[in-house]
Amino acid sequence: MADESGSRDALLADRRNKRFQRCVSHAHDELKSFRSYLRWMCVDQSNVGRLCLSWGVFVVFTIVVPAVSHFVFACSFCDGKHKRPYDSVVQLSLSGVATLSFVCLSTFVRKFGLKRFLFFDKLYDESETVRKGYTAQLNRSLKVVCCFVIPSFVAESIYKIWWYASEASQIPYVGNVYASAAMACLMELFSWLYRTTVIFLVCVLFRLICYLQILRLQDFATMFEVDSDVGSVLLEHLRIRRHLKIISHRCRDFILWTLILVTGSQFALLLITTKSSAISSLDVYKGGELLLCSITLNTGLLILLRSATKITHKVQAVTCLAAKWHVCATLDSFDAATAQIASNGRMFRGESNKDDESEDEAEDEEDELDNSKLIPSYAYSTISFQKRQALVTYFENNRAGITIYGFTLDRTTIHMLFMIEFSLVLWLLGKTVNGIS
Repeated sequence: MADESGSRDALLADRRNKRFQRCVSHAHDELKSFRSYLRWMCVDQSNVGRLCLSWGVFVVFTIVVPAVSHFVFACSFCDGKHKRPYDSVVQLSLSGVATLSFVCLSTFVRKFGLKRFLFFDKLYDESETVRKGYTAQLNRSLKVVCCFVIPSFVAESIYKIWWYASEASQIPYVGNVYASAAMACLMELFSWLYRTTVIFLVCVLFRLICYLQILRLQDFATMFEVDSDVGSVLLEHLRIRRHLKIISHRCRDFILWTLILVTGSQFALLLITTKSSAISSLDVYKGGELLLCSITLNTGLLILLRSATKITHKVQAVTCLAAKWHVCATLDSFDAATAQIASNGRMFRGESNKDDESEDEAEDEEDELDNSKLIPSYAYSTISFQKRQALVTYFENNRAGITIYGFTLDRTTIHMLFMIEFSLVLWLLGKTVNGIS
């Protein structure tokens, strides 16, 4: 009996390992280009060699190069245009968020695998529309990362090349002064490119996962346009809720700490730039890199908050869709004698809209979840009033979405965060102004 139990446990463990093992890229692998991109970014940690390389590159470009740049090339004796009084805030802010992004990405890939983390192992249960839409969005994701990284890198390159070209002879060097300056400039540019790419990569991956759930919700909305039973609708909604809980549990720490780090860096930025000694000397030469860092970090945070808020809004729109479905069914059953019925498909219709041009403009902003179209009666002809009412009540009391430790990331939460931070900014400005006066 012990031998049989041991062999059964070994068999189950072997099946579990096969289920969750890393997939090797092949000709028809949707993630082949993405895996290549991760290897090129030195983020792939699929074996011991790549793991050591990944962490080595991270330490060099996220910690060593910024530290050397700040302590060795501070150039405190340079003229006013070449001094960098805000370099410490820039380096700490960018390296802090980049460290958080790298650690979270490494944890996701090592713990779940890229295919599981991006929910590609669940696509076989989805419709063809969802699979094609998600694959197309995956292929666009790397282009989206480049769209955010390239402008920031170009602006930083212009500043660094100007700084090193004009002050090459006044900074410490080894051997040839111009070769040392060129090498230091390249290392700083690679460090900036690496950190911003890692930050935007994780943000865009979160946006990609949220986009999959939006596609699933749009596909779920079509169930109200066909003669579906309440049980199948409920099971599909429970499956979507489960995936949203998984996303929230995996990404909540990253979103929360990104919000904390970016908010802290912005308050530090505001504090050092509103000092009486800094206001008079603040210009584009001293504050340009600080502004660029602030734009980069806030853009990444906005990608996270917008993606989470958008999917939460779509999930909550299901309640409105179900209520409209229930109302159309009720009105059609009571007013069948007086309603205007289409010849090939019964549809409850109100008075015709005279403003056709305004209606066309409104339809451009609608989708399957949030629209003003009535629902055909064949979609609810076999469902009783009690079942429809029970389903609507369930939706009203089970609002899902992306959450952070119980707090739903919707528009109300975003407004609350904005008001809290705006109040803190006004308080800090008040203290600063009083100190100057």
